Amino acid sequence: MRSLARVLALTAAAVAVFYLPAMAGGTAAAYSAAVLIAIFAVMAYGLDLIVSDLGEVSLAHTVFFGVGSYVTALLSIRAGLGSWATLAASVAAALVFAAALGLVTLRLREFVFSLVTYAIAVVAATVAQNWAFVGGSDGLRGIPLLDLSLPGLTLTAKNDRELWPFAFGLLLLVLYLVQRFRHSRLGSAAVMTHLNPRLAIVSGIDPHGVRLRVFLFSAPITASAGWLYAYQRSFVSADILESYFLILMLTAVVLVGRRLLFAPLLATAMILLQEKFLSFGGYVDKIILGSVLIATLAFFPQGLAGLLAPLAAWVRRSVGTGAKPPQ
Repeated sequence: MRSLARVLALTAAAVAVFYLPAMAGGTAAAYSAAVLIAIFAVMAYGLDLIVSDLGEVSLAHTVFFGVGSYVTALLSIRAGLGSWATLAASVAAALVFAAALGLVTLRLREFVFSLVTYAIAVVAATVAQNWAFVGGSDGLRGIPLLDLSLPGLTLTAKNDRELWPFAFGLLLLVLYLVQRFRHSRLGSAAVMTHLNPRLAIVSGIDPHGVRLRVFLFSAPITASAGWLYAYQRSFVSADILESYFLILMLTAVVLVGRRLLFAPLLATAMILLQEKFLSFGGYVDKIILGSVLIATLAFFPQGLAGLLAPLAAWVRRSVGTGAKPPQ
């Protein structure tokens, strides 16, 4: 009964979220915000698996986002491939790049690993900015409309209102995959590798193999966000490899709390709603975003959920006792 009630509650919540842009007025701005929140949340979930479950800080996940976007742009514009084909190619390219990156870096740990992945991100941004084949500083324009039509079923998106069901569907799929991962043998091995590498080895777990497999699992998630983002923007440029997207991902992972299924989604929504509807200008918004990341890491390492933990513990202890809440 409890599992059925949980399924019904989650279904009701999903339906409510799906209709939220319509309930917020159904304006173009509302649907644009909803689509971007879904895309950037998916982008962040790929990094969340590395940071929260594996205990590593990859600063190269913007590259996977860029791989998804650039592969989509190149194949749709220059080869005329459809959206299903560009999705498959984006996932395949992300897997190849993740395998190469993983084999090179995943034997490194902590600071050295983060430093090397950051260097890779800088190199990728420089290449994208200067390589004419991928558009250089001008980028690639003219990406066609998203078209996921099937035989007898037309599924296209001309604007953010029509793109929203696809973005929402991708978000639901990623939430399901992340949840299944955390209840899988690989997910358990990743946490053990993170918390107690020696115990993991004694238990027959290969830490390097686990890190590589988690990397291969996370990269296509972030790349799929880049795939959809390319169709949403209709062009791709080197700005998707800027530090803003990295800071956005990191903040989305740590702001609410780690290893909480809906935490990156909630954090992404908080960030983008501020930038969309309470903006102080592009540069000021970036300063705010960076400051939030710094403050969270410095003062709230457990995220906002950590602030609620004492209150939740008190509620559990004091139900029916009339005790006063902690000060």
